[in-house]
Amino acid sequence: MQASYIKEEHQILRESLRKFLDKEARPYFEQWEKERMVPRSFWLKMGEQGYLSPCLDEKYGGLNADFIYSVIIAEELEKVGTGLMGFSLHSDVVVPYISTYGSEIQKKKWLPGCISGELITAIAMTEPGTGSDLANIRTTAISDGDHYVLNGQKTFISNGILGDLIVVVCKTDPHATPAHKGISLLVVEADTPGFSRGRKLDKVGLHSQDTAELIFEECRVPKDNLLGKEGAGFHYLMHKLQPERLLAALLAQVSAEEMVRMTIEYVKAREAFGKPLSKMQHIQFTIADLATEVSFGRTYLDDLIVKHMAGHDVVTQVSMAKSWVTDMAKRVSGQCMQLHGGYGYMEEYPIARRYRDIPVAAIYAGTNEIMKMIVAKNLGL
Repeated sequence: MQASYIKEEHQILRESLRKFLDKEARPYFEQWEKERMVPRSFWLKMGEQGYLSPCLDEKYGGLNADFIYSVIIAEELEKVGTGLMGFSLHSDVVVPYISTYGSEIQKKKWLPGCISGELITAIAMTEPGTGSDLANIRTTAISDGDHYVLNGQKTFISNGILGDLIVVVCKTDPHATPAHKGISLLVVEADTPGFSRGRKLDKVGLHSQDTAELIFEECRVPKDNLLGKEGAGFHYLMHKLQPERLLAALLAQVSAEEMVRMTIEYVKAREAFGKPLSKMQHIQFTIADLATEVSFGRTYLDDLIVKHMAGHDVVTQVSMAKSWVTDMAKRVSGQCMQLHGGYGYMEEYPIARRYRDIPVAAIYAGTNEIMKMIVAKNLGL
C-alpha cells in the first residue's frame, strides 16, 4: 500500500531512480562490497542525475525538492544494499549542516560541488573512548589569529576515506561550563595541512561503505570555515539529530521489508518433504508474524515522515521509532536467515549480507539505549 504522501512526481522519481540503479549500481554492488568502497565515479553519476541533495535551492544547483525526494532516494538505495547509506548521510545529514548554518559565501563555495558529487561530505563526531557523550569530546580548536589550530582524533567516520569536506565537532572553548557550550562545528577541507586519514576500518558489515579514522595534528583551519556561531555546535547537533535518526529508522525499515520479501520468495521456491516450504504451517505463521511487525513499523514511520515535514517536534516519537524499528529489523534478520536454512549462511544469498549489515543500525545515530533514555526523559521519568 502506497503512503499518502507519495504524489505523481515522487512516483516518477522512484521509477527513474530504479532504472538508473538497475544499470549503474546493481551489476557492480558485489564488486564494491569486495573492494570495500563505492567508487567516486558513481558519486558523480548520482550527481549528474540530480540524486544528491535534491532538496537544496536551485541557485546552488539543487532541485528545491521536498523531503519525500530524500525518502525515496534513501529507500531505493537501501534496496540495492545498506552499503550505499553514505549517499543519504551526505545528502540528508551532513550537507544540511552547511545549508542551514553556513554563510552565503560558504554555501556558494561548497554546495554546488556537494550536489554534483565532486565534493563528498562526512561528519566527524565520535572519538576513541567517546561515543554518545558528545559534550565530553577532546578534539580542540584553539584560536590563533585568523585560524583555529585543530588537534584530535575521530573514529568510525562514514565517508571518511572519500570525504572532501569534513564537518568536525570540536571544542573551541575547552574550559566552558557546562562543557557543551564550548562545542563548535568546523569544516575541514581534505587538502588542509595537518589533516590525515588513519585506517580504513574493517567492519563486520557495510563493506562497501568506507569508514575511517581521521587525525588532526596542528591542523590550521581558517576561521571562515566555522559553521554558524562559535560555541553553538551542540545546539546545532541536537537540532539535526531528529532527521538523522528518522533516516536511520527508515533504512532499517526498508531492510526488514527486503528481508521478508526475499524470504517469501525463497520458501515458495524451496521444497522439502515433497512440498514447498511455504506450505508448512509453522513457516506460514512465522512469516505472518514477521510481516505484521514490518507492517507496524512502516505505518508508524509514514506517520512520522508526515509530521516531520509539517515541522512538528517529534523527537520522542523519532527516538521510539529508531529504537524499535532497528531492533525489529535485527529480529527479522535472524528469523529470515533461519528460514533460509544452510543457504542463508552462504554469502551468495543476499540474506547473509543483510544479516551482517543490520546490527549497526541499533548503534549509529545514537545507540538504542540512548534513544530509550531520551524517551524516558521526555516522559518525565
